[in-house]
Amino acid sequence: MNIYTKTGDKGKTSLFDNKRVSKDSIRVESYGTVDELVAFLGLAKNYVDDEEMYDLITEIQNKLFTVAAILATEDTTKLPYSIEEKDIRFLEEKIDEYMAKVSKPTGFIIPGSGKSSAYLHVSRTICRRAERRIITLSNSADINPIVIKYINRLADLIYALARASEEREEKVNFSNK
Repeated sequence: MNIYTKTGDKGKTSLFDNKRVSKDSIRVESYGTVDELVAFLGLAKNYVDDEEMYDLITEIQNKLFTVAAILATEDTTKLPYSIEEKDIRFLEEKIDEYMAKVSKPTGFIIPGSGKSSAYLHVSRTICRRAERRIITLSNSADINPIVIKYINRLADLIYALARASEEREEKVNFSNK
């Protein structure tokens, strides 16, 4: 099997439902940013020492394939996958669990006092960019609001994972010096 199809050589790609669109469409940008998030979470988890957190990140990566499939489909009747309220509740439970491990969860910190937290903070910013791209897409396409809610909550969870992974807390110094 060849991985190259040559069908994208003229700047078009196929969506999940086989519709052809420009590779620079906001829909492609949206699911492409989710794909970037999946890849970066894959990098981040390789620096996580906690097996439970590693497994959670893997579970998140799997769920993000569902998000990407949703974003890559215009004809929602062809979608065998969905994001549901129970997925949001799961994220919220995990946010609470990991923020409980942070000694001082308020205030601004300088991200990345260790490799795992640094990669997780980058993942969080990619997640926020994905959220912005999805919101832009929702201005011109019918996107289930629960997808936006899921990505918003996921960014919060990745923040909680990063904070729980910080080797030390480095507070932001807002001085003018």
